Amino acid sequence: MNATSEASSGNHRLVHGMERALVVADWLALTDDEVRAVLARVDDAEWPGTSDGVSGDVHVTWSSPRPMSAAALVGCAHGEFFLKRHHVSVRSPERLRVEHAFVRHLRDRGQPVARVLAGPGGDTVVREGDFVYEVYEKAAGVDLYCEQPSWYPFASLDHARAAGRALARFHAAASSFTAPATAPGVLTNSMVVVASSDPLTALRRLIDTRPALARALEHRDIEADLARYLRPAIESAAPLLGRLTSQWGHGDWHPSNLTWTSIDSMAKVASVLDLGLANRTVAAHDLALALERSAVDWLDLADTDEVRADLDAVDALLDGYESVRPLDEDEWAALIAVLPVVHLEFALSEVEYFADVVHSVTNTALAYDGYLIGHARWFQEARGTELIGHLQRRWS
Repeated sequence: MNATSEASSGNHRLVHGMERALVVADWLALTDDEVRAVLARVDDAEWPGTSDGVSGDVHVTWSSPRPMSAAALVGCAHGEFFLKRHHVSVRSPERLRVEHAFVRHLRDRGQPVARVLAGPGGDTVVREGDFVYEVYEKAAGVDLYCEQPSWYPFASLDHARAAGRALARFHAAASSFTAPATAPGVLTNSMVVVASSDPLTALRRLIDTRPALARALEHRDIEADLARYLRPAIESAAPLLGRLTSQWGHGDWHPSNLTWTSIDSMAKVASVLDLGLANRTVAAHDLALALERSAVDWLDLADTDEVRADLDAVDALLDGYESVRPLDEDEWAALIAVLPVVHLEFALSEVEYFADVVHSVTNTALAYDGYLIGHARWFQEARGTELIGHLQRRWS
């Protein structure tokens, strides 16, 4: 089954959409039979406790409401595990193996990241036709934000502060991971455009290497929009980013990609989830993503022009981060400069995903107009300049 046929096959499961309302899922939910077949391909030695393979009842206990893949918690005799299915047009086996190598690197350095399980030959990717699967141990902690849309703000300042501390520790552990950056693609994060001294040429090169993205943009004047909304910030950010040491980052640090030690408003981070957008960038870029995705309630942007950044949450996250890993002058300058355009390359990858993988005209428009352009335009208006000014005063 290809992406188009799955997306149109009558699945009535509801998941998070691009706005506040739940929407019909593009991807079929994982079934008990499907997950049993995947778990049967895990090496017996990988299971905790006894190593007698998978037997008895295997069933889905919870299906994720995240929209761009199918994921579930799965119960079996060995306990509960997290299983995720991707279409190969979204995640290749090679990209997943790099992600899993990053997981092992982080775990070896004490990071609270769930272990990925391997098959008898040591491969952590299971492929069936046009789909690839990955199996993780269930993450420790309480998944407080599991039913909230991605990029929903923190529920408390203590959560923001704890997330900042956890991100700083994550960056310290990630800094020695030596894999090169993975190439831009569908639903990926990078900084090949925002760190370029010639962003127009970098954008053209990116589009030339992504035919599906080129098709998605053929009725858009992306070069004019780049010049109007994005290029001034890129020209400020690029030389500053170039001064910094490259390293891998999480790529999608926000409340629902973390689990917590309790349901209390003062809970600490228990585990880090979902490294699907991890890539080699710089720590300041990754921190800017964390601020952009958790300090502004973007879901309100379509309904009102009065969306404001939560400046207290911004300070709490930065306080937590700098209590572990203080930013130097170059990092501060780069963080502030790149923040208005830090979303650019993932936004383009979303445009490609919605246009070419799931063929949603509505969501393609939302990804381009509301996300790529809308977020950049917000930073040029009063509420966005208020946030930038706040960061500049904090830095000085």
